Amino acid sequence: MDRPGVGCGVVILNEAGELLLIQRRKAPQAGHWGLPGGKVDFFEETRMTAAREAQEELGIKVAIGELICLTEEHHAEEAERYHWVSPVYRAASFEGKAVLKEPDKHSGLGWFALDALPKPLTEPTRQVLPHLRTKTGDAG
Repeated sequence: MDRPGVGCGVVILNEAGELLLIQRRKAPQAGHWGLPGGKVDFFEETRMTAAREAQEELGIKVAIGELICLTEEHHAEEAERYHWVSPVYRAASFEGKAVLKEPDKHSGLGWFALDALPKPLTEPTRQVLPHLRTKTGDAG
């Protein structure tokens, strides 16, 4: 990629305060756990992308709430050269039970307490965590 890509992510927390993460099957960051989300289509609003990606990846309907933060990740080595900028939203609510709808892209999903997250985490997910811990009152 010769210019930054635009993606987005969505933080989905259940009533117990657990975070929904999916495990990537493909590069970049294969095997890492991260937020649902993906590439913004041309002329698509990022809020719509976040809702669409949750539906496509997990089969759940998400009402998109506040913008939590903007993440940025880049990798300069030629074999995996990329640069992504992504707004991350909080889900105001969701309907349905999360299931893997794209098993070619994701190998696992789970609900995790913020103090017991799986490893490794994707870079955008690591960048979001301080914002979640501040908002939820978790000092860790």
